[in-house]
Amino acid sequence: MLKFGAIDIGSNAVRLLITNVFEGAGDPVFKKSSLVRVPIRLGEDVFTTGAIGATKGNKLVDTMKAFRLLLGVHDVVSFRACATSAMRNATNGEELVERISEEAGLDIEIIQGKKEADIIFSNHFEEKLFHDRSYLYIDVGGGSTELTVFSENKPVASRSFRIGTLRLLNNKVEPEYWDKLLNWVEKNTEGLEKLDAIGSGGNINKLYKMAEIPGRLPMQRSQLKTLHVMLREMTYEERIAKLGLNPDRADVIVPACEIFRAILKRAKIKDIIVPEFGLSDGITRLLYENYRSTVV
Repeated sequence: MLKFGAIDIGSNAVRLLITNVFEGAGDPVFKKSSLVRVPIRLGEDVFTTGAIGATKGNKLVDTMKAFRLLLGVHDVVSFRACATSAMRNATNGEELVERISEEAGLDIEIIQGKKEADIIFSNHFEEKLFHDRSYLYIDVGGGSTELTVFSENKPVASRSFRIGTLRLLNNKVEPEYWDKLLNWVEKNTEGLEKLDAIGSGGNINKLYKMAEIPGRLPMQRSQLKTLHVMLREMTYEERIAKLGLNPDRADVIVPACEIFRAILKRAKIKDIIVPEFGLSDGITRLLYENYRSTVV
């Protein structure tokens, strides 16, 4: 058995995923061993002031120190740490990267939206898709939304937009941004028959679980609408008390619904597949593939 570590520094939360990889006669089996999630919300600072403040900066450094210790305890073969929208938009992002390297002994990569999508695609989910259908991949984060169109089992168009759940909560999304996103969706999905969506990110995963859909079937757009209406009518406190949502999920899940619904409507998509993977899973796959390519 091999162990790999993946760190995802997002706009809403920071995650450490430890994955066990079992090798046998067939394909390797990936099984999540441990997931630690810390809701630092770097985006709250970045999307309002342009920089990560001292308090959240210190929390991030302390979290990375803890993650470094956990990686050692788990005896991982290798690990990789990637930071997304908040860190790449922060004026002091590179400064924090240097500080984390010095104090926590972790090297952080600040990746662009296209790179983020490429890593997520390392899960090879496209191999499980129907070749006669087209798909719109949607990854909604706190700071950005990544979109990729698949046709004939190949990515044919991809783009990152600065529309995310924390940006919406902080009223940092201009109407023109919405126009750019939705126009891109319409232009790049027009004429595609048999079009479905694939959703990733913590919010769509939670929404899928809330929908209680049997047999891993896709979620219907109408089901997403029903959940959105219910969540909007509840207070933040009610979403925590009655639905059991974490405090850092109870607010962002509403704008997440808004983003997904707007995209699905513009693309005229009725169903969304939710395979429940993300950036951390993609990092793990790449680490394993790199390990195998270097081991004689």
